[in-house]
Amino acid sequence: MEDLLFKKICRLTGKAIVEYAMIGDGDRILIGASGGKDSVTLLHVLRHFLQTAPVHFELEAVTFDPGFPGFSADETGKLCRSLDIIHHVIRFDMAALLAEKKLEDNPCMLCSRLRRGNLYTLARKRECNKIALGQHLDDAEVSFLMSLCRGAGLSTMGPNVPEKNGKLRIIRPLILTPESLIVQWVKSQNLPIRGECRYKAQLENGDRKFFEQLLDQLSGRIPDLRSNILRSLSNIQEGYLLDPRFLKEDGHEI
Repeated sequence: MEDLLFKKICRLTGKAIVEYAMIGDGDRILIGASGGKDSVTLLHVLRHFLQTAPVHFELEAVTFDPGFPGFSADETGKLCRSLDIIHHVIRFDMAALLAEKKLEDNPCMLCSRLRRGNLYTLARKRECNKIALGQHLDDAEVSFLMSLCRGAGLSTMGPNVPEKNGKLRIIRPLILTPESLIVQWVKSQNLPIRGECRYKAQLENGDRKFFEQLLDQLSGRIPDLRSNILRSLSNIQEGYLLDPRFLKEDGHEI
């Protein structure tokens, strides 16, 4: 069963990589490896493709250690080394930084900005041209619902997007893989012990968690909801939206 699950994840990942041209010959890819279920799955899958893909590419990984009690980036490092993937650790005293900026009530914004900036910096230092992140299909669909409901446009996490004002590209190889499949597979694995975010309670009450629960509720009413949303995201009907940039008359744009 374990092998069948991994093969299915690899098949969906391979489809995403080919469909969205994520990996090419000579790529150097830096993986964001938090040590959670998604990034651990990504590490294993990309390591598998490193050995089987018809193109040559290289992998490295990085873990951000926020300095929270019980958090261990070292366990993720052990996993990476067992997969022959070079591992880097970037350490922060996040609690002190948040206190200094008086952002304890809204920690995610600063944490996200620090991680993103350091991720880009390390990628350039290591001469990587791509950064691989572990977001999966559910993450993309939740982001779409959040963007829709906040009036931020019909957008989501792209599978292969350029860095703003830079030459790096951000790829998400698990973008076609449902979270449920990842959960099933990692249950059979010994995940590295990484600890919890000390602001977990705030995350549990945040907008993303609300929309995750909403997606689950809607799935109870519409069993094929996730695959339906995926089809919709893959089939933009430009002429039936309200954006005047796509307004056409007699086959010509106005």
